[in-house]
Amino acid sequence: MRILLIEDNPDLGDAIETKLRVSGHSVEWVRDGLAASRWVAGGGWDAIVLDVMLPGKDGFTILRELRDSACDTQVLVITARAEIEDKVGMLDLGADDYMVKPFDLRELEARLRALLRRAAGHSSNLAHYGDLALDTTNRCATLAGQPIDLGRREFRLLEILLSRLGQTVGKERLMNQLFSLDEDVSLNALELQVSRLRKKLAGSAVHIVTVRGTGYQAHCDAG
Repeated sequence: MRILLIEDNPDLGDAIETKLRVSGHSVEWVRDGLAASRWVAGGGWDAIVLDVMLPGKDGFTILRELRDSACDTQVLVITARAEIEDKVGMLDLGADDYMVKPFDLRELEARLRALLRRAAGHSSNLAHYGDLALDTTNRCATLAGQPIDLGRREFRLLEILLSRLGQTVGKERLMNQLFSLDEDVSLNALELQVSRLRKKLAGSAVHIVTVRGTGYQAHCDAG
């Protein structure tokens, strides 16, 4: 996932960022509310981890602005305040889930995976596309019951395209989700990932087509 982390506590923010990056996610960490609004407006996020108490602008305001702009990005709120009013208030404003500090980082990542599955219309960790099965928990795929050797970015690319089956996913969006902003890469890197993935999917019900000048689509012959 490409995740926007909005958290002003340096220790917690560093721990969350490290955990998510080690797990293969692309993370941008913002430490104050005013800067967060600018990053949120940029779009392209799979999920946002949002702290409630922030300098400059609080999480309530950021979430309200996000939903007022008709953005449907999945938002996981984290707060040190356990009062039920805060939880209800954030959910009423459009939060998709919340966690109260302190929490286990493994649970945080699991909650984010669940939000992504919900957004993609899947209720379980295993999704089937004809003879191809995608396991988003264990980050692996099988073809006709046999494991496919996918690299981290190849799996992420496949996951993104299948979550938007039949829809065009722009090259810029894919670049943002597969590579961190601090990586100096060109479109050739994306094209290489697509080429490798196509070879590994050869003979399956899933195929990737190029939308010239725009991006890529995944199609499943089995429906």
